Amino acid sequence: MSALTFVVVVLWIVVIAQLAVIFALARQIGVLFERISPVGALVNESGPKIGETTPVFTLPSLNGGLVQIGTPRSRATLVFFLSTTCPICKKMLPVLKSVRESEGRWLDVVLASDGDEAKHRALIEKADLTSFPYALSADLGITYRVARLPFAVLIDADGVVRAKGLINNREQLESLFNAAESGEASIQSFLARPVSPLPTHLPRSA
Repeated sequence: MSALTFVVVVLWIVVIAQLAVIFALARQIGVLFERISPVGALVNESGPKIGETTPVFTLPSLNGGLVQIGTPRSRATLVFFLSTTCPICKKMLPVLKSVRESEGRWLDVVLASDGDEAKHRALIEKADLTSFPYALSADLGITYRVARLPFAVLIDADGVVRAKGLINNREQLESLFNAAESGEASIQSFLARPVSPLPTHLPRSA
């Protein structure tokens, strides 16, 4: 009987040790995933496609005035979709302030969401967002098929969608600007392009 007890105790020790190892590995995988997160914004294929003219919206702003999206203007527009309960969205707010300051010569930043107006006004007050156009519209999110947050759409001065995608960090946000400049829809489309074969014969010098 004592031998059986000993075996059971040993088995429980092994199980607990395995659980500890699994927990440690899961933690390390999470850390590694954060470190090697995709540089480019993750693009969804639904909603207005890149290169298409966006639908036009004229919406009231929680900070006063109107928010116009898609109308011809002198500068491009970045529409940033967020939620009051999204921690990554809140982490991105200082980044948006920095980007608006550094890219303000050619870019306007618009915040967009839907839901309880009181909660959004509380977020505006807490995060000091009174200088941003801030639109609440379920139709806007439905139009762009926003399924996950935070999500951003870059629209040029003529109302054409130039880039869009899921944004988790500054690098992914800036990848939208790079995509618009390069003409590539996303980093994914760039990496998916076939690689041109190297020439079999190098040209001879004269």
